[in-house]
Amino acid sequence: MTRITVLGGTGYTGANIVQKAVEAGHTVTSYSRNEPTAPVAGVTYETGSLQNAAVRQQAVANADVVIAALAPRGELADTFENVYQELALLADASGARFGVIGGFGSLRPAEGAPRFLEGDMPPEFVNEARTLGRLLEWLIASAPASLDWFFVSPAANYGSYAPGEELGHYRIGADVALFDAEGNSAISGPDFATAVVAEIGTPTQHRTQFSVAY
Repeated sequence: MTRITVLGGTGYTGANIVQKAVEAGHTVTSYSRNEPTAPVAGVTYETGSLQNAAVRQQAVANADVVIAALAPRGELADTFENVYQELALLADASGARFGVIGGFGSLRPAEGAPRFLEGDMPPEFVNEARTLGRLLEWLIASAPASLDWFFVSPAANYGSYAPGEELGHYRIGADVALFDAEGNSAISGPDFATAVVAEIGTPTQHRTQFSVAY
């Protein structure tokens, strides 16, 4: 049984992760600014702003794995990178794994190619994608060598706007985007969460980025 803290556990991705983590038998705590609209039985819900240093320390304390599933918007629009870096350092100091939920823009169209976020993207996604990209580069280049981190990116067609159906399968890739035979890149919320929880239960990705898609 693993003690998992999910930051942003009431959002779309976070809510799916806490659901799957509880189903897998883990001890799960969610931190978010708001109470859940549909609480998952067995999850401990805490509220507070991660802008607050005391809340950050409390969130990481006693966790074996910290999953950061927040978005660089709202109150975190200008402080996201600093908050995540401080959370990473807290996780390192406590010996916890640090998992970051990234975006499709952080992936590459081919091995060695520039990341999608470096090219043309819809303007409504650019800032968030590049913020997450900078965080990934910080993890690669500057995170403490002792920090066991992973950065996981979903397929292109992913999110509350396209929840999809739980199919019970998925593929794992590296930092290159995965597409099916028809050229589609998609993953449902529950199947993405299952992949994240599987990585928590049986760690295979250390200090690296990986992707999840059908």
